[in-house]
Amino acid sequence: MAAFNVNAARAQRLEALGLTWDFEVDGETFSLPTEIPRRSAHTLAELKDNDLDGLLALLMGEESYQRLCQHEVSVQDIAAILEAYGQDTGLGVGEG
Repeated sequence: MAAFNVNAARAQRLEALGLTWDFEVDGETFSLPTEIPRRSAHTLAELKDNDLDGLLALLMGEESYQRLCQHEVSVQDIAAILEAYGQDTGLGVGEG
């Protein structure tokens, strides 16, 4: 039996999903990564379940997060974004 090729599997996932998952707020497009590096996953695990700001800042990067903060988004908006993100990428983030 051939060894599992991680690089090939990753390439296949990224081909199917793309490098980023995009969402729009007030006509401005923002991106979240379709894959989370292990180092980021450790930091994500350290966040409190209700730390939506910390979660978004980590996933989006500080500059993009600050742009998002210029818009009036509700907690429900963020929950909807994270739910759609999880469904589309298979990543369960923001679940308490």
